[in-house]
Amino acid sequence: MTDPVSFLFRKKRKPVEKRSHSIAVIDVGSNSIRLVVFAGPRRNPALIFNEKVMAGLGTGLAETGAMQAESMERGLTAIRRFSRLLSSYGVSEVICVATAAVRDASNGPEFVAKVAEIGFEMRVLSGAEEAQSAAAGVLSSIIEADGIVGDLGGGSLELARVSNGKVERAISLPVGVLRSDQLIAKGQAEIQSYIADLIAGTEWADMNKQLPFYVVGGSWRGLARVDMFDTGYPLTVFHNYHIAKERIGPLVDRVIASSRDDLRAIPRLASSRIATLSNAAQLLQAVTSLFQPSHIVVSSYGLREGLVFENMDEATRTIDPLLDSTRRFGRYQSRHGSDGTALYDWLLGAFPTLDKGYKRLLLAACHLSDIGWQANPDFRAERALEVALHGNWVGIDATGRAMLAQSLYTSFGGGSSRFTNHERLCSYEELDMAIGWGLAIRAGQRLSGGREEILRRSRLAIDGTCLKLELTGDDKDLQGESVQRRIGKLASYLSLDCQA
Repeated sequence: MTDPVSFLFRKKRKPVEKRSHSIAVIDVGSNSIRLVVFAGPRRNPALIFNEKVMAGLGTGLAETGAMQAESMERGLTAIRRFSRLLSSYGVSEVICVATAAVRDASNGPEFVAKVAEIGFEMRVLSGAEEAQSAAAGVLSSIIEADGIVGDLGGGSLELARVSNGKVERAISLPVGVLRSDQLIAKGQAEIQSYIADLIAGTEWADMNKQLPFYVVGGSWRGLARVDMFDTGYPLTVFHNYHIAKERIGPLVDRVIASSRDDLRAIPRLASSRIATLSNAAQLLQAVTSLFQPSHIVVSSYGLREGLVFENMDEATRTIDPLLDSTRRFGRYQSRHGSDGTALYDWLLGAFPTLDKGYKRLLLAACHLSDIGWQANPDFRAERALEVALHGNWVGIDATGRAMLAQSLYTSFGGGSSRFTNHERLCSYEELDMAIGWGLAIRAGQRLSGGREEILRRSRLAIDGTCLKLELTGDDKDLQGESVQRRIGKLASYLSLDCQA
């Protein structure tokens, strides 16, 4: 007699999409040295390894003009470890770059030579190249970015103007959290005057005001963690987190007045960033005083992701990162290996007037519309909500996450009520729209059992004031009571009559 357990594990499993590419980046910065390894689809590869060593190469550089021997050895020790790790990873490509500290130090060439002995050809980026790549990282993940990117490191501040998916101009300023102690001691007016003098006579001096300011760099991201904590932000994801311009002054004052113990109490605030957080806050205040941004947008993507993005071919760069990642994840999790596009085409009949942005979110929801079936039935709605809110998605803001979450929550049985903790994320009107999407997804999944061919042979449409489900031939037998009930709930929610 066949053992049912062994038979279960011998069943043929769905093929998993293989990692098409892997790439590692070693980023030798003024404050930290980091190794990141990405693998998976080229457009939006997953981060599979991330390690940071606070070598402090830029410490004391402003006073001596050279990197300290102790810092250099700490950095080389980290790079030797990275080399050993990478030999076991078998990555397709390694990009090794250095930024301001190695660029500006008199003993920078010595450090580059020692890294070469370890086995890496380290490219020392110019300030403009560093700004360009950091901005590319923002563009790779916030595809609609239109404003100024500011990347604050230990030894420099890179600025870039981005618009229409391109970097229009870039500049590097010798202002960083490790080389600004003397400047910051002179007070906020002196900091702002110094930065203004650096950009005087350049095209940055007359930069348009009221543009979004996209912040990159661990220290400025640390400020975002403080603001999220202070304002009770309901998500832990800080990518694409917005800080209102009115919050900048109070946030800076709060950080300056806080002890290190106060800051250590903030969840997910990296302890390695606390020492430089006050400098970072005061530099942010000076820069925003000059450029007067409409608001601040936090990007968790920067130089390293930008280097990977720049390494892609043009066709790959134009792929929508949200739709690509939700499609892949949804297909892997679904019962029948579908990606939800047939469901999307089917339910558009109930939402004929959606604009392009909402259609994109609806398609992402359809990609994820079958992710809950393996979960406990009593927890499916909550699981879908969590995946949408905290999934590693890019190309989506907090409002988009909330609408995605609401639609999936409703589709997996969460009902027509709004999920809790949404007030900071989304308007009632947009959540109500997403509830309608969820009811439509729920109806389509009941009709088809997740089989795309059934949806392709049927049609959902609005005729006047009536929502109609059109089936032909033998498919009319699919119109059972449960299907009629779900179509009816959708019609009622949309204030339509029902014909199912």
